[in-house]
Amino acid sequence: MASSLFADRYRLEDVLSTTVMADVRTATDVVLDRRVVVKLLAPEADRSRFEREAQAAAALAHPNIVQVFDYGEAEGRPYIVFEYLPGGSLEERLAGGRALPDGETARVAADVAAGLAHAHERGVVHRDLKPGNVLFDVEDRAKIADFGIAQLAGAVTLTDAGTVLGTAAYISPEQTRGETATPASDVYSFGVLLYRMLTGRLPFESESPVELAAMHRDAEAPDVRSVRRDVPPALAAVTTAALAKSPAARPADGEALGRALAADRPPVPATDAATLPLPAAVDAPTDVVPPPPPPDRRRRWPSPLVAGLIGALVLAAGGVLVAVLLTNGGSSAPAVTQSTSRPKPASTATTASSTTVPTSSSSSTTTTSPRPTTTTPAPSPPPSPSTTARTSTASTTTASTTTAPTTTTPTTTTGTTTAEGTTTTATSPAP
Repeated sequence: MASSLFADRYRLEDVLSTTVMADVRTATDVVLDRRVVVKLLAPEADRSRFEREAQAAAALAHPNIVQVFDYGEAEGRPYIVFEYLPGGSLEERLAGGRALPDGETARVAADVAAGLAHAHERGVVHRDLKPGNVLFDVEDRAKIADFGIAQLAGAVTLTDAGTVLGTAAYISPEQTRGETATPASDVYSFGVLLYRMLTGRLPFESESPVELAAMHRDAEAPDVRSVRRDVPPALAAVTTAALAKSPAARPADGEALGRALAADRPPVPATDAATLPLPAAVDAPTDVVPPPPPPDRRRRWPSPLVAGLIGALVLAAGGVLVAVLLTNGGSSAPAVTQSTSRPKPASTATTASSTTVPTSSSSSTTTTSPRPTTTTPAPSPPPSPSTTARTSTASTTTASTTTAPTTTTPTTTTGTTTAEGTTTTATSPAP
């Protein structure tokens, strides 16, 4: 068989184990060109149980459970093809009574608990968890193998020396009483496995498988700290809880085991993102000047242009007023003293003007009646060289004294002579 292809695909190679249940060998899958493990059912073994094992293993897909690649029958023998794990078994690592380093023990325990949690969640109970059924892949990850075999071993092989030691050493109390195995039964076997990884020995030891089974059923397991005083307290607590005689007193399943291991696991230093230096792209600059606040639009002064226009209008209005006053004060009549009063508009300031013009012909006084102020003076001819006018202008807002040539404006004058010889003249601007 070694020189030919089994099932027209697998080249069988080294023998890994031979039991009353099956022959296990390494092989090469010539179709996919990879190494695999082929498990062949023994000629006298129960075919239906072998099929249930294949179905149970194929229903599980987890990093901590051995993967099933193929199932079939060739040359009259049913077979199961598994992934090849080159890291060996946990039994090989514990050979000679060696204990594992605590860090490795914690890691393997966490892997096995995760695999059990996946199986229990899907209603699969291993029933024969032991170091020989824990294998390691190329990355040293622990994986559970041989699902469904333990029940066969417990029911059939208690009379077989090779299988009895492997089964009886890890069997749960309820299984020794013939009760149905539950996830808590796998938890008990996990406790025995953890006890051995921590101490290098089993909690119960005997050459008789029947005596071993009785010890698991009736005797309390020695405290793991009585064998090794420096066992990490967290792992010691999980071991004690898993080895409780009553299934109800143990962690219920693989998931509960995983939570217990995670809760009691020492904190692993982790990089705190807050302590790392920020990249340059997100460093806050130190020399950035914040922008000025937006202007307050509720209190805005006029712009310089508007202010200039307003000033020019004010000056122009003042110039017009002075021009009007000068125009009204100028006259060619002899010895005229003019007093002008005008109604006060609501929106303008009141301006009073008094002009005295001396002449050489007479000293008669002429009083003019009020007249409206002209906003724009009309062009006037230049004044007579001999005429000089002194003008004093008073305003409620501006006081100004100006000496300038007399400006005459064409007017219409109506004169009336009184008994005292005074002439009263009313003057109005010519149209």
